Amino acid sequence: MHSRIVAHKQSQTTSLANEFLTISEAAAFAGKTRSNISYLIQYNRLNKYNPNGERIERATSGELRISRTELLDYLRKSQERINRRMKELSITNTELSFAEVPERIRTKHVHRLHPYLGKFIPQLVEYFLSRYFKAGQVVVDPFCGSGTTLVQASEMGINSVGMDISEFNVLISRVKIASYDLKLAEKEISEITARTVAFSEANFDQEMEMLALKERSYLENESDYLNAWFAKRSLKELLFFKSLIPEYKYQDLLKVLLSRTARSCRLTYHYELANPSKPIREPYPCYKHKGKICRPVTSILPRLKFYGRDTLRRISEFSKLRARDTTALVFEADSRIFDLEKGVDGVMGEGWFRRKIEEVGAGVFTSPPYVGQIDYHEQHRYAYELFGLRRRDSFEIGRKSLGKGEKAREEYIDGISNVLINVRKYLLPPKSVWFIVANDNLSLYPKIFDRAGLVVRRVFHRPVEDRTERDKGPYSESIFLLD
Repeated sequence: MHSRIVAHKQSQTTSLANEFLTISEAAAFAGKTRSNISYLIQYNRLNKYNPNGERIERATSGELRISRTELLDYLRKSQERINRRMKELSITNTELSFAEVPERIRTKHVHRLHPYLGKFIPQLVEYFLSRYFKAGQVVVDPFCGSGTTLVQASEMGINSVGMDISEFNVLISRVKIASYDLKLAEKEISEITARTVAFSEANFDQEMEMLALKERSYLENESDYLNAWFAKRSLKELLFFKSLIPEYKYQDLLKVLLSRTARSCRLTYHYELANPSKPIREPYPCYKHKGKICRPVTSILPRLKFYGRDTLRRISEFSKLRARDTTALVFEADSRIFDLEKGVDGVMGEGWFRRKIEEVGAGVFTSPPYVGQIDYHEQHRYAYELFGLRRRDSFEIGRKSLGKGEKAREEYIDGISNVLINVRKYLLPPKSVWFIVANDNLSLYPKIFDRAGLVVRRVFHRPVEDRTERDKGPYSESIFLLD
């Protein structure tokens, strides 16, 4: 009898262990990251349980469990949503949806080093580069944004050149494609974080009130934007961290880390990080938490520590995957007039660009801005204000503030056409292969390609998942293969 009871209890324990998973087990089971699972818990997509399978509100350290059944149900509903979108968009080829690619792979290594609206997933770049480019060739991206094409090309042994009008976009791209002494990077991030923590703890009490903090020049701030969008403690911490950056070697890396932290610490609703509407200084019912009362962020320290560790992990992962002896360059430039050959040769030596093209070949893979959809400078205003970066909003093609009216469309057609005409001077098809990724729901690209002297050889279509917190409308992208 005793042995039967023991066996029954062991069976119950095994059953519970199979049904109720730790966050790590749930992440491995679903092909997601621990952060993805934590997100689903935090925003009430999944319930919390203890190891005995009992529903709980709070879990002690190491005791939190997730229901395998609930997780499977969530994944099933997510797939059904994707299938509905595919049907709604009349897309039958599911290969380019990349729906089966786990989240941890979609956002691998430096691709998620800093949030950026409007970027395409690396698997899309990888899909076409692997089929139409060879190692050693050169791929050009005249709208490189946050550097997705450059990073993916570097991983695949393909040389790359990017251009972007935005100083901050170029900063992100350069940080992603840079090589690091990982031990030194770790030392610098750990040290500057520790110094910022010590500064904050010495000058603010537990209620976030400022103690006897003597103003110093590097803590002064004249930006109305920063004063409005950050709590006093958060802003002083940001400014202190910023003041230390010149003491270190990897200054651009530290700027991107601080910018990522600043973005998450603005006084805004949790669900409006991508497009904040107004500064929030009081507790509020949270959309993501289904009505739970949330509070604005008043200190950067928790996020700074987390993002510091995450940054090190990501640059370390990429350093192991990137191909050796591969060149990746990015220029802050207007692609309509940039002398591509002169710019590259100025870095690599006279004749490098032309020699590479003649010896191994080249091409274009890019995704131009969509007309009237994003203001690329404004989305990172916190960084421009914090670092005093130069803004060139008026040079943006298709920026949201211009709308989608007839005049805006004509200006967009002119802008994109002129970029393609300029790049075509250096990379003449059919000797080079061209890919343009666009959401052409306004049917502007036939005119653009005609003006640029490019001919569409083939068009691929793919559904696009949500890109912002509350943007639920399905849409598709076209990938144009050009001659």
